Amino acid sequence: MNEMLTTIPTPTPRRAILSDNPVDILNFALEAYRHGPVALATLVDIRGGAARALGSHVVIAGDGRFCGYVSGGCVEAAVASEALRAMATGRDRVILFGQGSPFYDIVLPCGGGITIAVHVLRDDAALRHVIENLARRRSAALRYDPDRQILAFADASSKPGWGGEGFVSLYRPVTRVVISGQNIEEIRLKDLAKASGYEVVDADQVECGEVVVDAFTAVVLLHHDLDDERAIVDASLQSAAFYIGALGSARTHRRRVAGLRERGWDNADTDRIKAPIGCFGPTRDATSLALSILADIAARRLAAYR
Repeated sequence: MNEMLTTIPTPTPRRAILSDNPVDILNFALEAYRHGPVALATLVDIRGGAARALGSHVVIAGDGRFCGYVSGGCVEAAVASEALRAMATGRDRVILFGQGSPFYDIVLPCGGGITIAVHVLRDDAALRHVIENLARRRSAALRYDPDRQILAFADASSKPGWGGEGFVSLYRPVTRVVISGQNIEEIRLKDLAKASGYEVVDADQVECGEVVVDAFTAVVLLHHDLDDERAIVDASLQSAAFYIGALGSARTHRRRVAGLRERGWDNADTDRIKAPIGCFGPTRDATSLALSILADIAARRLAAYR
C-alpha cells in the first residue's frame, strides 16, 4: 500500500499592523520571534524612483502575518510570500521588483526598481539593541552581511546603505515636540502632533527638568505675550533642539530678538528661532496653524536627518 505524502500548506500573507514606524515594525518582529520563525525584509537598492527610503523594512512572521513597507503597498504581499519560502528553507534570499525583476506581473507605479534582502532571523539581540537605544532616545544601527547571513548592531555614526561589511540601516528617535502655551492653538497642535505619532510634552516638564530637549526635539512657543515665553525660549536656546518656532508677527519677533539680545543672546542664537512660525501663513484658525507648524517641523527634521 502506497504511503500518502502530506505537505504543510504555506500560510497566506496578511497584513497585521498598518504602520511604517520602525519601532512598531521591530517590536512586531520581537513579539513574533517568541512564537516562531521571523524574517526581516529590507529595501537595499533603488533603481529610479521609489516610495520608501533605503533601509525600510517589512517583518514577516512564520504564520504569514507581516508589518511594514518597502514600497507604496504594491509588493509587500509578494515580499511576504518570498520571505515564507526563505523561512521554509532556512536561507536568506534577495528579490528584485520592477526594473530587472523576473516578476513581470508586479509593476511598480513609479516605473523604477527595488531590491529587497530577506534575512531569516536567527537571533533577536540586534533588534533588542535598536529598541533599547531608541527608548533612551539614542540613534542605533543594524548591519546586514548577506554573505554570512548575519544581522548585527552597528555604530550609529555609520552612514546608511552599503559599506564594506554589508548594508547598514540607521534608526533615529521619534520626534519630540515641546509645546508652550495655554490657548486653542496649543490644544489643536497637541492633538495633531499625537495623531502624527510624535511624542508630545508640555514646556513645564522641560523647565522642571523632567524632560531633556535633545537634538530630536522641536520646541513650539504659542504665547501671545513675550513675557510668558521668556523662560522656555531661554531654555530652548541652551538646548540642542533642531527646531524652535515662535508665534507672532515679524514686528513681534523684532521685539523678541531685541529682548533676547538684552539678555546676552547673539545673532547665531536668535537666528535659530523660526518666527513667524510655520511653513505657510498667515493663518486665521488654530487647525491651519497647527498643520503649518507640523509641516515645518517635519521638513526641518527631514533636512537634518536624511
